[in-house]
Amino acid sequence: CIRDSFGGVPSPFDSYLALRGIKTLKLRIQESCRSAMVVARYLEKHPKVEKVIYPGLESHPQHELAKQQMRGFGGMITFYVKGGLAEAKKFLESVRLFFCAESLGGVDSLIESPAIMTHYSVPPHIRQELGISDTLIRISIGIEDVNDLLNDLDNAFNQI
Repeated sequence: CIRDSFGGVPSPFDSYLALRGIKTLKLRIQESCRSAMVVARYLEKHPKVEKVIYPGLESHPQHELAKQQMRGFGGMITFYVKGGLAEAKKFLESVRLFFCAESLGGVDSLIESPAIMTHYSVPPHIRQELGISDTLIRISIGIEDVNDLLNDLDNAFNQI
């Protein structure tokens, strides 16, 4: 049996969906990168943001290297909201367009807090050693209209 020799074999429909998705991958990645740069610049200037980590920003310590290696800077942005865990939680609860989820990189914009999600089981002192503070938030920019994303972030910031 082919499955025993090569592992799981996708169905014809699954293969069709994968091929269909590949055809628009470049456009989706370009839009994600373009929107991520706009969102990163917005966050960098926001008074309720302590720090933004995004290789497309000149403030990133490896920005020059990223410019040499990348045509776009990706759709992942990390930032630290000012305040503490209560402010980070309130921010996450206040977004409406971003989905709060740990899976990143799809067509939908997602948001997560490693301190209370992916790294919750890691003791706080070890999280601090790793640079994962209670105020660290990660977002994955999808393909929604960037102005809708900015409005959603702005509304969430107004709640904290």
